Amino acid sequence: MSNLVSISARDHSAVSHEADLSRHLIHTLPVVVIAAHNQCSCRCVMCDIWKIRDPQEIRPQDLERQVQSFRDLGVRWAVFTGGEPQRNANLFTLAEMLRREGIRITLLTAGLLLEAQAEQIAATIDDVIVSLDGPPPVHNLIRRVPRAFERIATGVQALRRYRPDIVVGARCTVQKQNHRHLCALITAAKDTDLTSVSFLAADVVSSAFNRPDVWPEERQQEIALNSEEVEELAGEIERMISEYRHEIDSGFVVENPAKLRRLVSYFRAHLFQEEHVAPYCNAPWVSAVIDSSGDVRPCFFHPPLGNIHANTVAEIVNGAAALQFRAHLDIPTNSICRSCVCSLHINQ
Repeated sequence: MSNLVSISARDHSAVSHEADLSRHLIHTLPVVVIAAHNQCSCRCVMCDIWKIRDPQEIRPQDLERQVQSFRDLGVRWAVFTGGEPQRNANLFTLAEMLRREGIRITLLTAGLLLEAQAEQIAATIDDVIVSLDGPPPVHNLIRRVPRAFERIATGVQALRRYRPDIVVGARCTVQKQNHRHLCALITAAKDTDLTSVSFLAADVVSSAFNRPDVWPEERQQEIALNSEEVEELAGEIERMISEYRHEIDSGFVVENPAKLRRLVSYFRAHLFQEEHVAPYCNAPWVSAVIDSSGDVRPCFFHPPLGNIHANTVAEIVNGAAALQFRAHLDIPTNSICRSCVCSLHINQ
């Protein structure tokens, strides 16, 4: 790699700066998140992705150019997301390319196409996470797709016919329309033969997920909780911790009580009742997000650092822009990190 800073022998400040940047070189990148397709079949109330009209997707030739980077960086886990990754006609070709490298494959999906692609998923995907927003009536209302929950249930049954032991978890985005129904969701997830369920707060303040700008206040209020609803959520979380303790202790509910209570804190902070506190996270040092456009981000919420149509992932994550970004990123004080709804932490 070429020098990041041009220096002379007497330029001690530049030497120090380059040495400091070298501390942020990424030698191993365990996780890569790949947005295989930018469009989605749902019309979720808390998301603007469904408004995208120009399709973009990752093609096999795009991924092929990155395979050596994945080897060099020791990528161990690839997560296909979107939009809806199952809309990518070459999704299972992409999965097979990565599996040949010994990389674990997770599929994040709305679940509407599970039944139609069950045999291919069972053959090429290691585990699946479906978006589940509540028991059937609540989920279908939020997704704005008739029988969306029932299609997930049918898809899970189809997957288990091909591979009975496949891991299929659920992820719930907590917001105004479902905050009273989280316990009912746990019961519905168990009845649907899912492996686990996890919860995260709806993001209402970032420009991620096809928002050209941060949502205006009126739009945020459609998704975020008001003061009364926050207290209802707090009661629902405490009920969950009390009545569903077995599910929490067994790992069926992925989050522990402290993380579940963070959901309440997030919405209280949105109402200025508490301070936002950044989650424990080292995502920019252990992962990268590849958008369907080819842009490479340190996580979903921070700006792109490069594009795979111009450079390899290895060149991007260890390029000058990425090194400067990580060198100056202080997660506890960064405004984007402090209002983040999700996090990743991997011990290196």
